[in-house]
Amino acid sequence: MSFQTLAASTQGQYIQPNNLYPKVRVETTMGSIIIELNRVKAKITVDNFLGYVAQGKYDQTLIHRIEEDYLIQAGGFNTNYSEVIPNEPIFNESGNGLKNSIGTIAMAKQLNDAHSATNQFFINLNDNTNLDPGNSWGYAVFGEVIEGYDIVEAMSKVEVGYSENLGYPTVPKKMITIIRVLVLDEEKEN
Repeated sequence: MSFQTLAASTQGQYIQPNNLYPKVRVETTMGSIIIELNRVKAKITVDNFLGYVAQGKYDQTLIHRIEEDYLIQAGGFNTNYSEVIPNEPIFNESGNGLKNSIGTIAMAKQLNDAHSATNQFFINLNDNTNLDPGNSWGYAVFGEVIEGYDIVEAMSKVEVGYSENLGYPTVPKKMITIIRVLVLDEEKEN
């Protein structure tokens, strides 16, 4: 395989390019979650996410932040607590009309840098209207959990605390790992 072919195959826009609603299965140590992505409203964000999936960058990573009734965040740290090496930041698509409502997935970004989203994402555990755009940029929603929300709810209830390794206050006390993320075949979709 040539370098160009390899590079092209790890870019999200080449993964099921004609599928406007690709689905991924997030396999975790607590069970699997299926997320339907929305290329119609968030093409840049979906293609970015699928690129990380294709590169295997979410495999063997931590669910590193859980705030009950707020959100679950992942995608930023490997199980040895090293940082996942991000690709270039992407344009913030928070004005796409999708809201940070319960069960949706959105990109994390730096608080004061609208266009800083890379690899970290979160699942909303509530209708988090404070994360939607208003007078400033919000957090770009790009899909929703369509199966396995009971797994998400179970995660939201685990005991969390301060992690010496990460320096964050809401890290699960017992490690929750994303084993791998797989793009589901189009033929298997209903």
